[in-house]
Amino acid sequence: MKYLLAALPLLLASFNLTALELPLNSPVPGGIIHLPLQGKESPKVIYRKHRVMVVPATATRYADQADWVALVGIPLSAKAGTETVNINGNNLSFKIESKQYKEQRLVIKNKRKVNPTPLDMTRINKEKKEILTALASWSEPKTHAPVTTLLKPAQGPHSSPFGLRRFFNDQPRKPHSGLDIAAPKNSPIIAPAPAKVVATGDYFFNGRTVILDHGNGLTSLYCHMNRIDVKLGETLKTGDQLGTIGATGRVTGPHLHWGVSLNNARIDPTLLMVESK
Repeated sequence: MKYLLAALPLLLASFNLTALELPLNSPVPGGIIHLPLQGKESPKVIYRKHRVMVVPATATRYADQADWVALVGIPLSAKAGTETVNINGNNLSFKIESKQYKEQRLVIKNKRKVNPTPLDMTRINKEKKEILTALASWSEPKTHAPVTTLLKPAQGPHSSPFGLRRFFNDQPRKPHSGLDIAAPKNSPIIAPAPAKVVATGDYFFNGRTVILDHGNGLTSLYCHMNRIDVKLGETLKTGDQLGTIGATGRVTGPHLHWGVSLNNARIDPTLLMVESK
């Protein structure tokens, strides 16, 4: 069954775009799946109770087969098999493939960062709500076209890839939901695309942190910063400095933890990363 979705991509035309680069299609836990769709009405796509980004297919490689493309972020917790998205009240099935991520073991000297005290947990739970609310942001910016790719926000090697099964002091913890970029302390961190600052803080695990809303369910997270140079509610352009690399929070040395969420699913940042815009 074909689902009737939206027609002329007026938003893209208004920004004089001739091509829209999509993130890599990777239908695995922590990945993104492309769902080409046809029709005339603007769609509302829901996956696991969260709104999904939909972009006009006219300016993409799907132009000859579809009118729109839904870009569905798949949570790291997802299992291989069949899942569904809801499109204007109708269900469409897609398949998730299996992927085995590597294991990483780290030694943390500050024991409270591995086994927090009850007082620490009160703080952690409060911060968690603030962080999760920001990562689940949904907005529809009118000042720029849909953001579907991101610049690398800091220069340096990738010290810990996305998806690692992590052990702190031999204790299992949640998989690594971002990409770690190693760099000297006070190296610059930039906004990888237009965005609004939806959270800043100095959190127990994440240290000094900035969260950006790029629109249409795409948000990004920057942790362990030494200095924050932006303010809550500020509107940013690509390349604006967010702050500098640090070693705050739960770390073994200076680096940037870069997280990316799509429809509130933590996904591999390298799927959207490009060298230039």
